[in-house]
Amino acid sequence: MHRTYSNEDITVFWDSDKCVHAKRCVSSLPGVFDINRKPWIDLSQGENKDIWQTVKKCPVGAVDIEYNHNVIIKLEADKNRSIALCGDEKIGECGYEDTDEGFRIIHTRVKPEYQNKGIARRLCYRVFEEAERNKKPIIPICSYAATLLSPS
Repeated sequence: MHRTYSNEDITVFWDSDKCVHAKRCVSSLPGVFDINRKPWIDLSQGENKDIWQTVKKCPVGAVDIEYNHNVIIKLEADKNRSIALCGDEKIGECGYEDTDEGFRIIHTRVKPEYQNKGIARRLCYRVFEEAERNKKPIIPICSYAATLLSPS
């Protein structure tokens, strides 16, 4: 399972396949990370700097964090894509095909001046979440999406 949790400034990524339940996040910030609550991560319960420091303690990278850089990610299910917007400008896209076999992620693109800011990952995770909500497997044709789904 892949999830993102965002506030205005940061996005926390969670990959349940990598999680070994070390519980460093839960013991460090129990208000933010509460396994008995759904959703289990609530960024409104902590300060960004404390959340950042706690996430970076994860021994296996099951949780990770990025600044949002004033970029909003939206799913456009009717167009089979997630898009990244900086103001009114579309700066990135993750496209997929919804097939009987699953969600085939076919490309992820971010304008060069916005690369290396975690935007592509946010785009892919938004599509991953939609596939999982629809109980469909993710088929990564896109090499970047395949990298995100690899176990290492």
